[in-house]
Amino acid sequence: MSTTSLFTPVTLGALTLSNRILMAPLTRCRADADHVPTDIMAEYYAQRASAGLIIAEATMVIEGNSAFGAREPGIYSDAQVAAWKKVTDAVHAKGGLIVLQIWHGGRACHSLLNNGAQPVAPSPLHITNDETHTPQGKKPYETPRELSDEELPGIVAGFRKAAQNAKDAGFDGIEVHGANGYLLDEFLRDGSNKRSGPYGGPVENRARLLLEVTDAAISVWGAKRVGVRISPLNSYNDMIDGDPIGLTSYVSAQLSQRGIAYLHLMRADFFGIQKSDVVCAARAVFKGAIVGNMGYTPEEAAQSVTDGTLAAVAFGHHYVSNPDLVERIQTGHAIVEPDARTFYSNDAKGYTDYPTIAA
Repeated sequence: MSTTSLFTPVTLGALTLSNRILMAPLTRCRADADHVPTDIMAEYYAQRASAGLIIAEATMVIEGNSAFGAREPGIYSDAQVAAWKKVTDAVHAKGGLIVLQIWHGGRACHSLLNNGAQPVAPSPLHITNDETHTPQGKKPYETPRELSDEELPGIVAGFRKAAQNAKDAGFDGIEVHGANGYLLDEFLRDGSNKRSGPYGGPVENRARLLLEVTDAAISVWGAKRVGVRISPLNSYNDMIDGDPIGLTSYVSAQLSQRGIAYLHLMRADFFGIQKSDVVCAARAVFKGAIVGNMGYTPEEAAQSVTDGTLAAVAFGHHYVSNPDLVERIQTGHAIVEPDARTFYSNDAKGYTDYPTIAA
């Protein structure tokens, strides 16, 4: 099957992309101990600048929300903004576009990674299906503290400030991370949100925080440079929802009304537990560009673009090991599989040392 449709230009809001192969946000833990991006991160992203759009990794909007071993980047300090500017400059010098995914870890955090601070969540329910990495080795997830309604404007303000900081750092836009069992997704889904009041109960209330954060991001960037990522089926981080189709439909319709640049939709479950067709549910109500993600082959991605289901597809783990993924797909060269042992290590091995076709 031809992949030609992936190499046609596309417009996502205010962003004009040269191709429809996007780099999905990938946590890699290469920031320093103060969550400041490092020079090696600038090299890594610049290597992948041929992507139609780079969606940079989940980045903390508020201090004290590390969830992956204390080396994720942040965007809340002046030092972080200055370091991210090196990254965006390096990508732009190669002719690329890059947006930043802004994120709050919620109950997936651990006090050992955050100066003893108890993680927070919509409800005091801990993750039960896994353990997390800490400086003392793998530990069970802790029971989070339930956020009060009065604290939520502060969360929204943190996202708004992060959006402004991302603008100051030279990004081309931002993506709000509402997926994969982190704070905004925890509010969205009824398996993790058991609260009452304006942020709990029916889907209209559970979606309130995500939509308030999206509105805050729009107030900084304008809707045409804001994307939102959701994962209605993914059970990662012990997540579930009783009506993922209804959730998808409501959230997608609300985001469509706001005219955002794109909806980044994770179509499946990492573990294959929950199954449904959320892509069709989103396509029925979201009038803008949908970016698909999770398990697409280049051929399937091209077909989804050709038939109008998707505007583009974000590729994840293959961007770890193929800095020139666009060129490999276009020329039919073999796609290299990544070494999972280096996904979350802290040096160049398995990060910037994967060769290109030319090399």
